[in-house]
Amino acid sequence: MQKILIVGSGDVARRILAQLAPQYRVFALVRDAGRAAEWRRAGAVPVFGDLDARHSLDRLGGLADIVLHLAPPPTGESDTRTRHLLAALDKAQSLPRRLVYVSTTGVYGDCAGALIDETRRLAADNPRARRRVDAERQLRAWGRHRGVAVSILRAPGIYAADRLPLERLEKRLPALIEADDVYTNHIHADDLAAACRAAMRRGGANRAYNVVDDSCLKMADYFDRVADAFALARPPRLPRSELAAAVSAVQLSFMRESRRIGNRRLKTELKPSLAYPTVEVGIAEAVSRRNACLF
Repeated sequence: MQKILIVGSGDVARRILAQLAPQYRVFALVRDAGRAAEWRRAGAVPVFGDLDARHSLDRLGGLADIVLHLAPPPTGESDTRTRHLLAALDKAQSLPRRLVYVSTTGVYGDCAGALIDETRRLAADNPRARRRVDAERQLRAWGRHRGVAVSILRAPGIYAADRLPLERLEKRLPALIEADDVYTNHIHADDLAAACRAAMRRGGANRAYNVVDDSCLKMADYFDRVADAFALARPPRLPRSELAAAVSAVQLSFMRESRRIGNRRLKTELKPSLAYPTVEVGIAEAVSRRNACLF
């Protein structure tokens, strides 16, 4: 039975684990001992360590055949967590044969609404995305040097039934007017988990994949679709010059970048089965789930 190490214990990791546990021996890096029982119940063997404390990771070396790296970087301009992880893996004589890393489409920066693919030059223009570029470069260099097949999955806005902007809509936070609005990209959390599993089997060495669905929407249009589906008021729209005073700096940063991202490489090489090929399908499933809970 192959051994898999999951690094990063968030929502997507739990979705992946639900599919992996029957077929693989799965280890999960856990920082908080209070969560160990939760991971055991889900089918994983907890391994205690902290990506911010290099020497706490010594047990990871030689532990797994495949590493799924889902952990976000810390603050700053570089990803020290990825550096610590790779150093720990290097301590063993036996290296994993494959590593799958979930990055972000934010590494492309603002593309002014252009349709792009994985050959687009990286142009991250905020610290959050620059940390991801740093992680990608570390992983690519390590994979080449160590002979490990590193596959990078660049994910956009991740959504699910419990990850929709309902609170934002209820607060009546504004969106951009059509003339100022930006294209946004999406992937359902279940489909990102499916792409991770596909990359474990078919991911190319030092190969990047845009893990996006087939939707082509501007951000305010996405908010409108969610609002309509849940019988909420559509958000008011403001010009960019006025919006800065109404939303947080983090929210505003997502409204400065416009990209339409192609997924041909995802479909032709990784070939995951997307359960939610568009956000309309995902939103409809969320409404159906809510209605089922009401009755």
